[in-house]
Formats: sequence, structure tokens, C-alpha cells
Amino acid sequence: MGTRWEHDFIGDMELDDQNYYGIQTMRGMGASPHSGQTMNVEETELIYYLAVIKKAAALANGEIGAIDSGIARAIAQACDEVIAGKYEEQFPVDLFTGGGGITPHMNINEVLANRASEILSGKKDYHVVHPNTHVNKCQSTNDVYPSALLLAMHKKLEKLEERTRTLCVVLKRKAEEFKSVVKIGRTCYQDALPVTLGQEFGGYASFVSRQARFIKYVSEECLEIPLGGTAVGTGVGCEQGYTDAVLRHLREITGWDIRLSANYFDSFQNGDLYTRISYALKALSSGVSKMSSDMRIMSSGPRAGFSEISLPEMLPGSSIMPGKINPTIPELMNQVCYQICGNDMTISIAVERSDLDLNVWEGIIAKCLFESATILTNSLKLFTENCVSGIRANAEQCREYAENSVSLSAVVSSLFGYPTGAKTARLAVEKNKKISEIVVEEELLTQEQAEELLNPLNLTDRKIMEDLIKKFRTP
Repeated sequence: MGTRWEHDFIGDMELDDQNYYGIQTMRGMGASPHSGQTMNVEETELIYYLAVIKKAAALANGEIGAIDSGIARAIAQACDEVIAGKYEEQFPVDLFTGGGGITPHMNINEVLANRASEILSGKKDYHVVHPNTHVNKCQSTNDVYPSALLLAMHKKLEKLEERTRTLCVVLKRKAEEFKSVVKIGRTCYQDALPVTLGQEFGGYASFVSRQARFIKYVSEECLEIPLGGTAVGTGVGCEQGYTDAVLRHLREITGWDIRLSANYFDSFQNGDLYTRISYALKALSSGVSKMSSDMRIMSSGPRAGFSEISLPEMLPGSSIMPGKINPTIPELMNQVCYQICGNDMTISIAVERSDLDLNVWEGIIAKCLFESATILTNSLKLFTENCVSGIRANAEQCREYAENSVSLSAVVSSLFGYPTGAKTARLAVEKNKKISEIVVEEELLTQEQAEELLNPLNLTDRKIMEDLIKKFRTP
């Protein structure tokens, strides 16, 4: 393959003619840290939605006469090829880049211009289709890049919502499976009143359901994009009819109810939507991490820990101790949360440091959002399928803890007053006996009453306990 020369106001550069990207992409690559997370990473989906926007813009510009209709069709064809997954190697630009997104934006402009020129003339040549004059007509990096970022995040959040709802279904199934498995509740790492394992898993399911609703809400917010605001929100550079036409084509291409910003200046100045997206990711991951920590504690053992539940065995847990199995997936989820919390802090700083009329930190915002959404979505699948769905309850162990708990003295307190309850608890500890044995010895309750009122499973049901206490107090 040969070479070609390209020129910009900085100077000339010789390029490998097999590449569709051009001089500005090359300059941008020389000014990026090469973090390894580039535009051609499939999970980013940024290329896809940049191409979607460019196709809608080309069709709109051709429709209103802003560019030649033949050029518009060639650009649209080039966009379709990019959307189909071709030329991924032509997008080497690092997401971690300065310049307010100019390098990734010019990367797509140059690729589309060279490919559209090739379609029309048989060779890569900006004299036929120019990346700025034609591909970028009526657009700016400042409205295109954040628009593509938001559409990509809408798609990623849709997938995350689906994974979150699947986890919720599995948790509800486990809540039903464990509804009669009574265990000791714990507060401050100390024994508390009994609960059922099903109630705990029902709490997890309720949390996950709430996060799914919030993720859906935030994903819908991503459909309001600043396209048409061009450089600073004034729309200078747009031709008459462009915004209506580009919006219509975007909706047709995506099938989404996309809308344009109600206030472009607000959209350019403020990044609070990015913080809400990041918060949704952090809130879900933090709760799942808490859930994972609970599972690590409840499954600890098997002989010197709680051993209330058993997790699926994924892999050996030690290179020296045969038979040891670690809570691998819950530990993974803890680490995912740590990473997402770190990304959230970065995003918060980047949003806060938006100066004057534009947030120029969308490169690091995009990198962090894409990473957080990707690792959370992928790891939730592992967590659901390889951990939660296979959890087993060790019912006998759970019940033994519940029956032996001194916290059952709370029932004695409610019936006879706190001093009597405290005395009962102290005697149970001193004699190493159950509360149910002490209340019979002290002639506070009959054996039958003790079996009913101090049955740990009964204590998990408020209505049953209200009826039993009413029966006890009725002459």
C-alpha cells in the first residue's frame, strides 16, 4: 500500500494510505496516554453512536440542501458500514484524551470522509468529501460528542436494567424458597431477634427492584441530547431546518424517543446528568457489594464460621490448604464496587470543574462511565447465575442459632417488663441455657406458652406474635 499527504494549519504529514483516519487523528494519538481503553473497544459503543449521529446529520443536510445529496448518501453509506462493525481498527484514539473530545470526534469525521470519498471517486481524498466541510456540517465536537456519549449510555443502562431485573427475579425466588428458614438476626455483629432467611433475601430483592427503577429513569434522561447547540449553545453554524430534520432521522434510525435539550447553555455548562448516571451505578454496586459481604459472612466456615448458607463452589480457595473454598464471586462484587466508587469520585470532580461555557472533561467522564457500566453489567450476570441462584440454606444451623439466642429475652421484657427480661437473659448466660428453659424454671411461662411465645419462627411474624401475646394476656 502507498502513502498520502494531508495538511492542516499546523503543517503537513505523510500517512499510510491503508488507513481511513487522517492527520488530526494521528496528532491526537500523539497527545494521549494510551490507557488501553480506546474507541475501538466494543464495550464503549461510542463509535456506533457517533456513526448514528453522523448518518442522521448527513441525511438531514442532504435533505435541506446544506450539502450535495450524492455526498450525503455516500456519508450515510459509510456510516452504515461503521455501524455494522467495519473499520473498528480505524478508531485507535484513546478515550482518555484532552481537547474536549476533539480527537475522537475528528477520528470519526476523517474515517467517514475518506470512506465516502472512496465510494464516490475510488480513492481517499478530502477534495471529494471533507471531514469538516461535509461530514461535520452543522455540527461541533461540543454537541456531537456528548450526544453520542449519552446515547451510548442509554443503551448500556438498558442492558444493565435488564440484568438488574433478572437478579431481582432470582432474589425473589430465593426469598420464597427460604421463607421458613428461621435464623438469628444480627445488629452491630451481635445477636438480635430472629428473622427468616427469606425475609433477608426479600430485603435484597426490594433494594434491587428500586435500583432497576432508578436506572430506567436515568436511562430515559440520556435521550435528551444537546445536538444542534454547536460550539457554545447558540447553534451558530446550523442551517435552517437542520435540527428538525436531524432529530427526525435520529428517531428513525434508533427507534428511540430522542429529544433535543430544552436549554443548550444548561447542557453545555452543567454535567449533573453524568453525576446521576454515576450515582445510579454506584448505588446499585454498593448495595450488591453489601449483599455480597453479607453472603461472605453467612457462608463463613464451614466449621469455624456462621455456616448459615452455602455458596456454589467455583474454584479451590487455596494453593496450600486442600478443601478450602473461597466466596469468589462475592469478593469480585466487592472489588467492582470499589472501582465504581473511585470512578464516581473522578466523575464528580470532572463535573465540578466545568468552567464557563463548556465541560471539557467529557473524555475522562466517558472513560469512567463506560468502565463502570461495563464491569457492573458483566459482573451482575456472574453474580446472578454463578452465586445467588445456587445458594443453599443450612436450615438446621440457622435454627440452632435462633433458638439459643439470648435476644429472645425481648419477649420476656414485653410481657413482664425490662428488669425481668434482663434477669432472664443474665440467668441464660450464667447457666448456659436457652431463654425458653429459663422462663419455665422461673415459672414465668408454662412449657406450652414458652414453646409458642419463644418459637423463633413465630417471632418473625408480627401478626402471629400479636395474637399470641393477646391470648397470653386474656384471662
